[in-house]
Formats: sequence, C-alpha cells, structure tokens
Amino acid sequence: MLEISHIFKDYQTARGSLPILSDISLSLDRGDAAAIMGPSGSGKSTLLYIIGALEPPTSGQISIDGEDPFSLGEAKLASFRNRRIGFVFQDHFLLPQCTVLENVLLPTLVGEPDASAEDRARRLLAQVGLAERLDHRPGELSGGEKQRVAIARALIGDPLLLLCDEPTGSLDRDSAEMVAGLLLDLHRQRQTILIVVTHSIELASRFPIRYEMRDRRLQSVTPTTRV
Repeated sequence: MLEISHIFKDYQTARGSLPILSDISLSLDRGDAAAIMGPSGSGKSTLLYIIGALEPPTSGQISIDGEDPFSLGEAKLASFRNRRIGFVFQDHFLLPQCTVLENVLLPTLVGEPDASAEDRARRLLAQVGLAERLDHRPGELSGGEKQRVAIARALIGDPLLLLCDEPTGSLDRDSAEMVAGLLLDLHRQRQTILIVVTHSIELASRFPIRYEMRDRRLQSVTPTTRV
C-alpha cells in the first residue's frame, strides 16, 4: 500500500521560498492504477519523485508498504528503491553500449547475485514483444521498442510501485497506444501500484483513477468513459 499524508514541497531560491506542492494526501492499494495530469511546471513530476523516494518532501509523511523510505540511511534507501520501485521515464535512459538483455538486467547487478535474473529478463522481454531483439543495442531500436525495454527493466525486480513520467510523451500515436496498453496489461498481471504522470488526456482516460494538479494541490477528476 502507498500512503502519502500532507506533503508539502518548497524550493529555496534567491528570492525566497518557492512552493511547489501544498498539502497533498493520497492512498493507493496494490492493483490500483492512477494517472496524474497537469501542465508543465504544475508539480506532478516532483510529486512522482517524492513518491519514488528520489526526492524528500519539505514536510509530510510517505509510507510504502508500511515503511517510510526517508527514514532509511543512504545505502538502505538505494536498496529499498531498487527492490520496491520501478521507474519509466519519457527518455528511456538505456545504455547505448549494452544489449537489450543487458539493459534489462542492470538493476539486478546491485546487491546479492541473482541466479534467476536472466530467465526473468528473457520472459519479460518476450512479454513486451522483444524476444527476437535480445542482442540488439538501443541504436538499432525504434522509440517504442526502447520504451518497451525500459518497461521490462522497471519490472525486473517485481516492484510494488511502477512509476512512469510521461512514458508516451516522445512517441508517435501508434507507439504511444502500444506502450500504454502494455503498461496496463503488465500492471494487471503483476498487481503493481501503477502511477503515470502525463499531459495526455487520451492516456489518462485509460486509467480508472485520475487526478489533476491544480494550484499545487492534487484534485480527483470524475471518471468518464474509458478509452
């Protein structure tokens, strides 16, 4: 379960404190899928990074499966993120010198040796339709294929949270639809907590839970017919 309570986030600038998030609370259970909409600069990505334990809030509490990640030391926090949270960004951040299979295996290189990791990676890549591209490098892939590799990499550790920051933002319409459908299908199979931040109303409409960032606050959006 994910619970965030009364989150505030401010940045200090030469002109004083700049408020980004104000009194945000959210609760999601395993199996929930939520989209957070809002224009650039609204704070939605900052909120995602706080949920993903990449950036601490100025104040407020966050609990992931009963644990406050920001109470952990640096090494334990890094291990916690690696085990419990998967990230997919607009830019895939694949290593160009590594093959598709090697890129997916990267998160498993941290910590104890994992004998089953390669088998899991191969199965995931088959699920995302890239079983025949294991030895290719990112430069040989389309944008949609690169994002599918990034999704497989995010899921290799079987995380509780799958967090996606504009995952279809740089893709053409057909690739965006494929990636969106793939994210939701894998989420349902694995019963993650899936959170996507996006500008795309079309992408957000596919999610049963929707929020919008308005005036630094998170507001629920009344569901409409799903695409």
